[in-house]
Amino acid sequence: MDLSGIEVLDLTRLLPGPAATQFLADLGADVLKIEAPGVGDYARDLPPFTEAGIGAIFDAVNRGKRSVGIDLKREEGRALFYRLAADADVLVEGFRPAVTDRLGVDYETIAAHNPDIIYCSLSGFGQTGPLADTVGHDLTYEGYAGLLDLTREAEDASPQIPGFPIADMAGGTFAAFSIVAALLSRELGGGGEYLDVSLTEVLTAFGQPLVYDAVAGDPPRPGQTPYSGGLPWYDVYETADGGHVTLAALEPRFWQSFCEAVDREELASLHGTDDTAEREALREELQSLFQERTREEWMEALEGSEATVGPVLTFAEALEHPHLAERGLIHEGASGAPRLGLPALVNGERPTASSDSPKLGADTRDVLTAAGIDERRIDALVADGVLATPST
Repeated sequence: MDLSGIEVLDLTRLLPGPAATQFLADLGADVLKIEAPGVGDYARDLPPFTEAGIGAIFDAVNRGKRSVGIDLKREEGRALFYRLAADADVLVEGFRPAVTDRLGVDYETIAAHNPDIIYCSLSGFGQTGPLADTVGHDLTYEGYAGLLDLTREAEDASPQIPGFPIADMAGGTFAAFSIVAALLSRELGGGGEYLDVSLTEVLTAFGQPLVYDAVAGDPPRPGQTPYSGGLPWYDVYETADGGHVTLAALEPRFWQSFCEAVDREELASLHGTDDTAEREALREELQSLFQERTREEWMEALEGSEATVGPVLTFAEALEHPHLAERGLIHEGASGAPRLGLPALVNGERPTASSDSPKLGADTRDVLTAAGIDERRIDALVADGVLATPST
């Protein structure tokens, strides 16, 4: 998993696209973040801010990248961008459909300069279809994907907004996966490819286990699916201290282990029952059981067993958990801001971009000089506002 030598042109902003290219940067790719002079990625100015005064969201998904400030609305800027695109391996853009046409950086134009480029468009609804031009954010896509409906405890309850931007992060992850797959295909003899990744489609695909029932006329309803509390042996229960634990005993052997661990073996035969009254009685029995101890007491009592019971942690608690600490997922950047690395170990090590997120235009001069642009030409374009450097 070493992408050293792969050059990525990143035209994305905010979260989904930068997350995708962050994964590539963590794996060693040289990611050139192309930003508009004077504006840059909007996430730079979104609170909360790190101690270094950088937008925390921007800092989280732009580490290890290089920033090149180019105004793509200017002909001179586009000409320079085409020079970079000619030698790039990947281009990722997150504009609404047709924006790249207006900017002159659409796939057909870029492919004319570099037929072997892997070009990925990451958008809310994809490049085609009746919703292609619809604006939205993570919550919008969660609603269209059917996820929000299933966050309700029951039909008469309101949808609950997930605490994580699931569509954004899932879409970014799948875009990175698609790019790496396309790079492999090219390495095996294929050519350049155009990838059209939709955040809504990626999130909808996460519902794969529920597709059959939905299409067969028995659509999954809130609180009734195996994954939303419909099964008492796969649910969340409150503990004596107001905390919560998860019980995830889908398989009979794990349910048997749970019943033995809590000394309630008489409940073992109820696993898999379709009787509504039995299920509700079992749920009440389990709730009463878990109310006997605090969350931590349950964790201590069941440690080492196969009861499939876990704590419901706050996000802060999750980040402080010794397991994640030992695995090295969390680390501190040079700016002092906490960061999460690539969620995978490669040969026992976690690939993570070492440098901080770049200042707007920090690498404009170096990148363009390496591309053969004369220093005096760069100076003139900086003065004219076509390019951005840290001094502008």
